Amino acid sequence: MPTLNNELAALLGTVQTPGDFYAAGTSAMPLPRIDVDGIGPIALPLLGVQADALIALAERAPFGRGEETLIDTSVRRTWQIGADQVRIQGAQWDLTLAAIVARVASGLGVAGTVLPELYKLLVYDQGSFFVSHRDTEKTPGMFATLIIAPPSLHVGGELIVHHGGREARLDLCCADPSELAFAAFFADCPHEVLPVASGCRLVLVYNLVRLGHDASPTPPNHQAQTARLAALLRQWADCKAWAGEKLPEAPAENPPENMPNKRVYLLEHAYTPAELCFQGLKGADAAAAAVLNEAAAQAGCDLHVALLTIEESGAAEHTGYSSSHRWGHGRHQDNDDDEFEIGEIFDRTFSLNHWGRPDGHPAALGALPFFDEEMCPDDVLDAMEPDEEHFHEATGNEGASFERSYQRAALVLWPLHRRLAVLNQGGLPVTLPWLAEQARRWVDTGAGQDSPLWREAHELAGHMLRTWPKPDGYHLSQPNSPVAQLLVLLAQLGDAQHIDTFVANTVAAGSYCKHDKVALLGALNRLSAARAAELLECVVAGNAGAGAGPGIGACADLMASAALVGRLAGRLHAAASALVDALPGDAARPPQAGLGWRMPAVDADLVFDLMTALCLIDTGLADRASAQLLAWPASYGLDAVVLPAVCRLIAHPPKHPQTHAPTHPPTRQAAAIDALRAACLAHLQPRLAQTLAPPADWSRACTLPCRCSHCHALTLFLTSPTEPRWAYKAAEASRAHLLASIKTAACDVDCVTDRQGRPYALVCTKNQASHDRRCAQRQHDLTSLATLTPGLRGIAGGGD
Repeated sequence: MPTLNNELAALLGTVQTPGDFYAAGTSAMPLPRIDVDGIGPIALPLLGVQADALIALAERAPFGRGEETLIDTSVRRTWQIGADQVRIQGAQWDLTLAAIVARVASGLGVAGTVLPELYKLLVYDQGSFFVSHRDTEKTPGMFATLIIAPPSLHVGGELIVHHGGREARLDLCCADPSELAFAAFFADCPHEVLPVASGCRLVLVYNLVRLGHDASPTPPNHQAQTARLAALLRQWADCKAWAGEKLPEAPAENPPENMPNKRVYLLEHAYTPAELCFQGLKGADAAAAAVLNEAAAQAGCDLHVALLTIEESGAAEHTGYSSSHRWGHGRHQDNDDDEFEIGEIFDRTFSLNHWGRPDGHPAALGALPFFDEEMCPDDVLDAMEPDEEHFHEATGNEGASFERSYQRAALVLWPLHRRLAVLNQGGLPVTLPWLAEQARRWVDTGAGQDSPLWREAHELAGHMLRTWPKPDGYHLSQPNSPVAQLLVLLAQLGDAQHIDTFVANTVAAGSYCKHDKVALLGALNRLSAARAAELLECVVAGNAGAGAGPGIGACADLMASAALVGRLAGRLHAAASALVDALPGDAARPPQAGLGWRMPAVDADLVFDLMTALCLIDTGLADRASAQLLAWPASYGLDAVVLPAVCRLIAHPPKHPQTHAPTHPPTRQAAAIDALRAACLAHLQPRLAQTLAPPADWSRACTLPCRCSHCHALTLFLTSPTEPRWAYKAAEASRAHLLASIKTAACDVDCVTDRQGRPYALVCTKNQASHDRRCAQRQHDLTSLATLTPGLRGIAGGGD
């Protein structure tokens, strides 16, 4: 069944190109004089004795595999002499070379200034060859390789060039000894040199360089294809279904979502990121790009060139099969790789990057994904072969695995009015910086919300809200989270509509963290006070409830700050009530023995922020929260949670952000705080009444849980009033058990191992750590007492 993708690819396939992937011929002009350092002039046709001299001077030619340069005569068997050792002269040589370059440029369909750069002189003696490979870009602007073969007597050594399923077999051995043969081909075309059967083959290798990409191949008249392409693209841009193309269902009020956002057409030639641009396209690629660019302009579409990359990894299976080197499509696989085959694919990524525009300028689009339904034709990815493929043997508990990658150049286009939807496919790493730049430019212009800059920012923000990722606990807890960044930008734009939508649908759905507070309150300031209060209630209810983890602490902090915003006064009761409802525990149900309670972690900061907010918003809610805190001492520990929070509330009541004056009414005078203060004082007083005195003798408390023989001996030592030190000789396991018992019971004992003699001895020395802890606790209690009872500051606590 025809689809737009298939029809688009079929039309582009009919575009005639001004050249081919290779060009070859002969030249009967005067032969050049070739001088080689260390040998002198080379007679043509090449004589056997001089061939031997060249080989003696030359070095084995290497080949590239990835970033490596290797010498392996099973892959490449030939000899090379560098260009710095070769001089080519002759009265007519410059004209001869220029004529050859002009002929091959025309044959390749390349216009503009093309320069040849001598790269190497190669000598192929009997048996020499080079397996299938691709040339790499050796200098900026290089697009093709030129081979010039001066007369030499040999048999074999044919050059075979592949491209797009076609093959050119070129024999550069001239029958006339006064002629030289030449061939040129695009550098990305796989090519090989067959073995030389006899004699010696001499060739000069040139890099063909196009200066500045100042011209591209000029295609013939393509008016018919352009008109048909423009009609197809216009139909797509107008959001009309192509004949037979089944589209995903979507709401009728949003028809653009039914269609693929972009179309991707793979190019024939391979390009490096450095050379990928419209002006550097080759042959059929250049012709297709020229036609599609004109059609896209007529249909209101954007056209770019980009590098398409697929990365795959997964499990491999060991087959046990091994063979000699396998070659194909310019990539090499070692013998070891032949023993594996692809199993299950676990991870696959698709991306488009290294963008270029038809005017030659780069496009700051970042890495964008692509999808199967965007490919032209539909099944084009099925025929792709990987550029790199690596297998890894099984290690430990990990089975054999593989990694492979594909890379192709592509033309990518989309309707102009879908540009921001395409940009949004790149996710937040792409859209947040773009929105920030757009907001900055809009602010700098001083324009209103009817300006194109603001409308584009508003449209992109709408796409971002519709595709916002689900909450990620790790990223949410980081400063300057994506949530905070978008809130700041929406506030900067004054985009009240999207602020309301984002807070209601995303922030209130579990995406709020403490670091977002300033950004959230700043964004809510763009809404009415009534709506801001409603959304705060939603945020608290959606982030502080059961299972929300530390979200209740973040919500308490949010409400403590919101309570100081004057325009929200009297409007926060519902949000504060939601916060109290989210507190773990049930004040109406007293704790029962053995009853556990799953609750998020609570700390002094939570209680401080909670009571600060409630005392400013609703004292009745503050009383309710105070009662709940005291009803669940196992959950809200007095020493760890309530006492430090109450001391902070009394010593440092919150202040107004502008006047820095204490809040009214001061939290230290609130009844709820008085109830917590009274509970803390009742908790401290019995402990302060205890007598503090150092141990009278060497006996120490013993609460060992174990009753084994080793722990029994330790018990006798701990309870002895006369023994300060004890050495216990035992095996390592027994000593380790004794150490664990001492640590578990927090015994007042220091331990070291005496490694003299066998078995080693565990030497235990008594200390008064428990007394020291009580003294430190007493000092802390006295400080807390002074804070809780300001009038008694400076009066020593009893019990000493």
